Parts: sequence; C-alpha cells; structure tokens
Amino acid sequence: MKILLVDDDPGLRDLVGLALERAGFRVVTASDGQIALTHAARETPDLIVLDIGLPELDGFEVCRRIRTRSEVPILFLTARDDEIDLILGLEMGADDYVTKPFSPRELVARVRAILKRTSGPRPTFVMSHGRITLDPGAHTCRLDGQSVPLTATEFTLLAALVERPSQIHSRAQLIGTVWGTSSQVSDRTLDSHLRNLRGKLAQAGCANAIETVHGVGIRIQDITA
Repeated sequence: MKILLVDDDPGLRDLVGLALERAGFRVVTASDGQIALTHAARETPDLIVLDIGLPELDGFEVCRRIRTRSEVPILFLTARDDEIDLILGLEMGADDYVTKPFSPRELVARVRAILKRTSGPRPTFVMSHGRITLDPGAHTCRLDGQSVPLTATEFTLLAALVERPSQIHSRAQLIGTVWGTSSQVSDRTLDSHLRNLRGKLAQAGCANAIETVHGVGIRIQDITA
C-alpha cells in the first residue's frame, strides 16, 4: 500500500520513510503543503502522514483541502500537545494523530491500525436503522435516501452503533471496535469523531441520532420518524 509522508524535516522524512518501507509500504514524500496536495491528487495514496507545522500551507489547511475531494485516511504529526490543536485536526477529518517525539515503531503501528480498519474486508450486507442505511461494501451512508459523506473512522463508528442499536456502548468498547483493543486512542479523540458524526447527521436532517448516556456510554436513538 502507498503512504504519502509530508514533513518539512528531511531527517524525520528519511527516518519515518525508512521505517514505513521496512514495514512493506511504498512511500511518497513531500516537504511542503503544496507538494502534498499535488501528490495526494496524482499518487492516490492509501493513507497520508501529515505534519501540522508545515511552512506556508500548514497541515490543517492541507487536510481541509484534501477533505473537499477525498476521504483518504490522514494521520497527523504534531509537535504541539495543545488539546485545541489536536481536536481541531480531528474535527477537520483526520483519523488519528501522533505527538512528536515518537518512535517510528509507534507510527508504523498506528498506520497499520488505520489501514486495517479502513481497507480490510468489508461486510457485504447492508445495515439499516430507521432512516439510516449503511452499505459497508460501497462505503455509503444515506439518511432518508440522501447521501451523508463520512470519513472511514466516522463510518466505522456509526456502523458499530447501528449494528447493535439497543446497546449502550461504553467509550472503551467503541474505541476497541473502531481503533482496536490495543490502541492508545484517548476519549477526546473519540469525542471529536462523535462530534463530527453528530454534526453531519444533523446537517442531513437528524440532529439527535446519537445519544450520550452520562456515566454509561453512547447509543443510537430510535430515528424511525
């Protein structure tokens, strides 16, 4: 599978690129945001590793532009541990983030986890819950027949809720289902993706589809009307 690695630090590009290649990935690199956008369109990568702190065109803007035309998984690299920055990146459509400094082994593990979730075998059956219809094979979500564009993470999260509509899912259960049981994903990452998902469903005309049961977990509501 092909990874687009975007970072303005040549030493980090070499180190991470080598680790990804040793893990069996093909790697295309970019040193700034404009080159990243060109490669993202031309190379059609399976995943993008994207530094936030790029010169001129930062990672947030690159992510925003990519999301206007593609749902390719994006893993942010950031030297900032500011919660606002990390949540902003997730709300723009990133799938996960790694804070510098990090080990190449950790990054490779995160990349594999995202790709396993987004490009593994998908169920062939269509799932429905009230006004929502999910087709995992085609990666389509429809509300009252209207298409709702979701990232891979948002789709997997909604599918987990739709598959067991009567169940209240704990945050740990949802993180395990979406990111894997060995994942280090935090509650704030899950909450950011839930916020995005709620917003997209609300924009499509279903504002209260996902309910938080305080102290218990998350469930999907009865949305037959």
